[in-house]
Amino acid sequence: MTKKEIHFEFFIKASTHTIYNCISNPSGLEEWFADKVNIKGDEYTFLWEGEAKTAKLVSTKKDQFVRFHWLEDGKEKTFFEIKITKDEMTGDISLHITDFCEDGEEKESELLWESAIENLRHAVGG
Repeated sequence: MTKKEIHFEFFIKASTHTIYNCISNPSGLEEWFADKVNIKGDEYTFLWEGEAKTAKLVSTKKDQFVRFHWLEDGKEKTFFEIKITKDEMTGDISLHITDFCEDGEEKESELLWESAIENLRHAVGG
């Protein structure tokens, strides 16, 4: 089944560097995204309540974004990306999330990301 691209935006009060550390390294990801994160080369294995999913880090730019591809999605052009942007006028920081989900699962995906980002806010104090 083909997955659908979805987008979310969340505002957060923290420095781009602090956020980047939380979205790009295993210890940072364990603070808000997964119970445990293991890394081997460019493959990250995320564990939630005993369930493991592996993603390949396909692209990253320091203090700006990370993009992962779930290996279980095979050759399908799906990924999840977290992009950090700073409004030049206000200085506000926002996270732009791109993800993919099955048709009809948009609300579930939105709720999962809202919960994860709330955990991230708590982890960074913002």
